[in-house]
Amino acid sequence: MTASRLTPLQWLICAIAALGFAFDIYEILMAPLVVGPAIGELTGNKPGTPAFNYWVGMFFWIPALVGGAFGLVGGYLTDRFGRRRVLVYSILLYAFSAMAAGFSTNIYMLLVLRSTTYIGVFVEFVAAVAWIAEIFPDAKQREKALGYTQAFSSIGGLMVTGAYYIAVTYGPSFPAIAGSHAPWRYTLISGVIPALPLILIRPFLPESPAWQQKKAAGTLRRPSIAELFTPELRRTTIVTTLMFAFAYGAAFGAIQQMPRIVPGIEEVRTLPQPQIQQTASQVQAYQEFGGLAGRFLLAILALWIVSRRQLIRVFQIPGLIVMPLVFYYGPTHSLELTRWGMFFAGVFTVGQLSFWGNYLPRVYPTHLRGTGEGFAANIGGRMLGTGFAFVTTTLTNYVPGATPPLRLAVAATIVGTSVYALGLVCSFFLPEPQGEDLPE
Repeated sequence: MTASRLTPLQWLICAIAALGFAFDIYEILMAPLVVGPAIGELTGNKPGTPAFNYWVGMFFWIPALVGGAFGLVGGYLTDRFGRRRVLVYSILLYAFSAMAAGFSTNIYMLLVLRSTTYIGVFVEFVAAVAWIAEIFPDAKQREKALGYTQAFSSIGGLMVTGAYYIAVTYGPSFPAIAGSHAPWRYTLISGVIPALPLILIRPFLPESPAWQQKKAAGTLRRPSIAELFTPELRRTTIVTTLMFAFAYGAAFGAIQQMPRIVPGIEEVRTLPQPQIQQTASQVQAYQEFGGLAGRFLLAILALWIVSRRQLIRVFQIPGLIVMPLVFYYGPTHSLELTRWGMFFAGVFTVGQLSFWGNYLPRVYPTHLRGTGEGFAANIGGRMLGTGFAFVTTTLTNYVPGATPPLRLAVAATIVGTSVYALGLVCSFFLPEPQGEDLPE
């Protein structure tokens, strides 16, 4: 039976979900672009020093740790109070927090506001995935909707790269903030954009019909984190949490470190400072184009490859080869090689991240869907996985290398390759979903 065409309301829902996914990544990928200038200005520490590396690790890890903890609570709230309500308020939270962060006067204020930004981002992902999955009862439509709306995450990455490039290039013409025209401040402030259309559209958004029907009938069971570890779900919860952690480990422990590696490439290090920053954003753009390709590739392959284990290995196996090439070999040999290496690193890493939005709704029942997704995404990805950024920046103090950026490249190689290998091992234990329909 052929699925009916999407209704205008379903298109609106997809548009809002796509907006949310786009600015999720927009807010997160500000970090590698602004971390160096922000920490340098707010702490006075010089790049490459142990104190500077410490604050970089804190900048990546503390907001993610706090966001992950609250994101887990957000998954529970999504199951308890509905997908739409939590989705809307989480987007508003991260948008206004991001704007406020641009006016930070010290490192602690910046960490607090980045933490509230991450809380909104991490809750939004869980609510949006459950919402989209339950709006589309047809399996093919559901796979397409989840796949293509998540592809906008990479559009968000391209947008923030463009925003930073504009801030670096035209910042001197913008109004001064805290007595300067620092590009990192303008980039953070731009994160308020998604709140503006959402405020107008919110009254027209419906609740998830599957959740609403169970709520109205009084048959919606109360979500429970403990239920995730019953014999029926224990293996699913543990394996998905670990694999989510390793996928995020590749993103935070390696890929997001590249903007600080680029200034150490021989072709770049002698350029004027604005051009160095522009080059870093250009390399980041290659990764974002690769991520976009990876998300579309996942959306297409998800319709053809039945086995979820085989599907994720399409990204894991070649990525295991790419990571040491792009992070160890690229920065010491060629800027062009690094650019294209980052494209393929984006394909294979971001493709894995997109995989979980398709997989998780199919393995948890309605009353646990947000809680289960929240546990894997937040405990695994956001709390454990992002911690690999701290591992990388700490390891930088002990590995060989002629300059701080090249030592960072070696550390990123070790971490990125290791988490890819561990993720591949875990894939052999990943449970296959039972059928195409969502569990009741």
